[in-house]
Amino acid sequence: MENDSKIRLLYIANMLKDTDEAHPLTIADMMRVLEENYGVATHRTTIPADIELLIKSGMEIEVIESKPKKYYLNDYARTFSLPELKMLVDAVASFKFITKNKSDELIEKIITLGTPTDVPSLKRNLWSEGRIKQENERIYFNIEAVNQAINERKKISFQYFQYDVKKEQKLKHDGAPYKFSPYALVWNGDYYYMVGYSENHNGIGNFRIDRIAKAPNILDEDATPMPKDFDIAEYTNGMLRMYNSERCDVELICDNGVMDAIIDKFGTGAKTYAYDMTSFKLEVNVAVNHVFFGWVFGFGGKVRIKSPSIVKDRYLEMVRLASEPLE
Repeated sequence: MENDSKIRLLYIANMLKDTDEAHPLTIADMMRVLEENYGVATHRTTIPADIELLIKSGMEIEVIESKPKKYYLNDYARTFSLPELKMLVDAVASFKFITKNKSDELIEKIITLGTPTDVPSLKRNLWSEGRIKQENERIYFNIEAVNQAINERKKISFQYFQYDVKKEQKLKHDGAPYKFSPYALVWNGDYYYMVGYSENHNGIGNFRIDRIAKAPNILDEDATPMPKDFDIAEYTNGMLRMYNSERCDVELICDNGVMDAIIDKFGTGAKTYAYDMTSFKLEVNVAVNHVFFGWVFGFGGKVRIKSPSIVKDRYLEMVRLASEPLE
């Protein structure tokens, strides 16, 4: 008998998790579900007492004083509110590094966290521009292995690939494994990267997780300690899509109208100074590569490189080469 009352409490609690203010349950509703779904017969006076016990245990059950009384679980008592679930669904749908199959699987799991009445509004119609989904299902195992190595402060070894002109994966470094001491996982520009010390490059470097050929091997060797003066946040903000390239302090002259874009890229802590009535100067430490130059060019002249001259000359050379007519 005692066990019957305990399991009945669990059944009632489970029922109430599927309620909200617009879809409450009466005592009669709960009695019917108990009998039809669980084969539990009960009395009208028993369930109110059970509900009181659930309230004392911490469940935020609201009562609508009508005839008959109706009960529902307060939205704020749920682990995730409907707006939060909507954001999670949209985020998972738009993540480029998650494959379509995994996105669909995760979204179905997220939907189960809501009430049955939430389901229609959680069937989202989000289209994320430019979100070509990743096809590499190995990425989840890669992330897990790298994360474990970071927690255990161990080195890893892995093979890295790139696509050739036939769109086939070709191992870099002649297939020889890279050895790396990972310090952090970074999500940047729709991709996951690991940042750490690369023995192949004799310095701090980064690799895209989805370009790792298979799950990295966690070695018995302790990781190379992170340099005391190394700032991951500063490194990440300056990498511009995380390509391994020489970093340099660069001065940019920017049109006043692009300040939003500068803050989006470098944050409110970016070093900016008034330059003239229509523009400002930006000082930033970046990886000088084609990605950085492409970012500058994308502003159509509203962002210009002021110094150093070697960076400005490299940018002009890239523009010249890109504009040369094909033979």
